[in-house]
Amino acid sequence: MKKKIYIVGAVVVILAVCAYVLFAKRDNRKYDFRFDKVTKGDLMVYVTATGTINAVISVDVGTQVSGIVTKLFADFNSVVRAGEVIAMIDTTFLYQSVKDAEASLDRSKAQFADSKRNLDRTSELYKKGLESELNYSASLTTFESNQASLKQSMAALDRAKINLAYATIYAPINGVVTDRKVNVGQTVAASFSSPTLFTIANDLKRMQVQTTVDESDVGKMSIGEEATFTVDAYPDEKFTGKVSQIRLAPQSIQNVVNYIVIIDVQNDQLKLMPGMTANVKVLVASATEVLKVPNMALRFQPPTDIIDTTGTSGMRGGFGGRSDMGGDSTRTGRNFAGASDSAGRGGFGQNRQGGGQGSEGEGGRPQGDMMARFQALRDSIQAAHKGKLSQEEMRAEIQKLFANRMSPRNQATAPTASRQASSSDAAKFGIVSKFPEYQKSAYVPSHQSGRGRVWILKASGLLESIFVRTGLNDGRFTEVTTMRLNPGDQIVVGASSGDTPAGQTASPLTGQGQQRPMGGGGFGR
Repeated sequence: MKKKIYIVGAVVVILAVCAYVLFAKRDNRKYDFRFDKVTKGDLMVYVTATGTINAVISVDVGTQVSGIVTKLFADFNSVVRAGEVIAMIDTTFLYQSVKDAEASLDRSKAQFADSKRNLDRTSELYKKGLESELNYSASLTTFESNQASLKQSMAALDRAKINLAYATIYAPINGVVTDRKVNVGQTVAASFSSPTLFTIANDLKRMQVQTTVDESDVGKMSIGEEATFTVDAYPDEKFTGKVSQIRLAPQSIQNVVNYIVIIDVQNDQLKLMPGMTANVKVLVASATEVLKVPNMALRFQPPTDIIDTTGTSGMRGGFGGRSDMGGDSTRTGRNFAGASDSAGRGGFGQNRQGGGQGSEGEGGRPQGDMMARFQALRDSIQAAHKGKLSQEEMRAEIQKLFANRMSPRNQATAPTASRQASSSDAAKFGIVSKFPEYQKSAYVPSHQSGRGRVWILKASGLLESIFVRTGLNDGRFTEVTTMRLNPGDQIVVGASSGDTPAGQTASPLTGQGQQRPMGGGGFGR
């Protein structure tokens, strides 16, 4: 019996020692943190794409008659004007067709005259009762048939003359010959389709870039947005243009749906040539003087054993907070809209757990002036409505007020002058649209704001989360709005303990670190 007690006691002691060693090791685990700073500056969000430079109006000149090309009066890069002769096709057989049509017309005229004389004679005899009605009807039918044959012969002669005229090729528009596809002596056949002889570009001083934008980015495009691009011929020079059209016809490229976006470009120096590949960047949203943090800070998720959970409930009030509305950001429409959301819940910038009314915020930022402005704004709106607004109505009024103060980039964009000029130019070449043009809705960045959180290191060695509202994302940095962070504050972007970085788990197959799905937020590219 005593032996069993000793054995059980020994096992308990061993287990206790093992547990102590394991837990002590876990509790004493030291982490190395990687930090970055909260900065304040500008954010630019671009959509990138590749496209091809083309002339605004480009015409393929063909022929409607078959034959041998006998003369060419234009070559590559020839500057031509509308109505000038640029090529001729052999007219030997076409001229003979005209002579044959003339002979057929003379024969039809003779038959028509003979049938008319016969009808006149038969008609006189029929009136005197000397001719039968049957012979009179036959004469009338012959006359009408010869009359129709005469018209048919005249039409055949006109057709032969038109085909003869088609043997002379004229330039349909003013422009430059960008391509010549035939040589003298070559036979062209226009039996089933019109062969192309030349390609003429109208005005090379006005070009357009035809880009393909995938479906994940086309929602950010708006008519009138500025675009910059480069070409391989001039790698150090940037060209500018404006988005003039977003076509609705989808194109599937390698199982990715793309849409064609047209960008109008001025080419006064004639550096751009048709067919060049353009690497395009379109500015779709921008913000100046905003708080921004690295995207890694929003994706970072620390282990649970280094998270300070004592003040988690109070920290979530950071979502209600906003940066100072007096001039920290030019994107006031988006920031004030968020502030009005807090106003409907009982106060601007308050923490949901209370304790947000002091003159000093949690991050040490003065709030008294801002709270006074918020309160004055609410009082003025209530006074204008005689104090009858509910919280929901108050929120709607504030959102309506600041929606009018949004930057022009967040507003619907009207058709640009370049687009109207392009339409008028198209009308010169017979493209006259009698219908209104479809305009895609404008991109409003504030509609896609989200939420996220970043982490700061406390004096205790634990990490505290700060919840923020996210905005623009340029691929490296994300705009954030919170009262608890200031420019220069240190935030954690990574942590490691030994050989395994925090935020990673060991792979069950290889034992190597694998990236765990991270928390955080933001939108954009």
